[in-house]
Amino acid sequence: MKISTKGRYALRIMVDLAQQDTGAYIPLKDISQRQEISEKYSEMIIGLLSKAGFVLSSRGKGGGYRLAKSSEKYTVGAILKAAEGSLAPVSCLDMVESLCPRAGRCATLPMWRELDRRIEDYLESVTLADLVLQAGSSSAEDCIS
Repeated sequence: MKISTKGRYALRIMVDLAQQDTGAYIPLKDISQRQEISEKYSEMIIGLLSKAGFVLSSRGKGGGYRLAKSSEKYTVGAILKAAEGSLAPVSCLDMVESLCPRAGRCATLPMWRELDRRIEDYLESVTLADLVLQAGSSSAEDCIS
């Protein structure tokens, strides 16, 4: 499984919104500049986050985006799924089992299912608040995205 820039940037945008969370709406231009993401790409990602109900928007003067809920209510898994769709490590786990003709005799399927479960469990155990807390205690050089 490889998380695309879309998923990584969705997390960065959500972390930024959580770090700036005063209840005020934050212009996407400001988020894009802080996160060094093009405004056009940010618009596409914020659309996905909005559709998932993660952010609220307001138009006009003083408009922008803010979190719909507190940062403790969002998991990394939910954010990545909103941006990426599936996080399954192999495509056969995205299918309904009956569609895969080899599922009944696939020696590797149980291992892929367990890996998928472990990834899911971990990503659902980390909240947006955890990332904000972590960001406050690490330097910019620690960032990989």
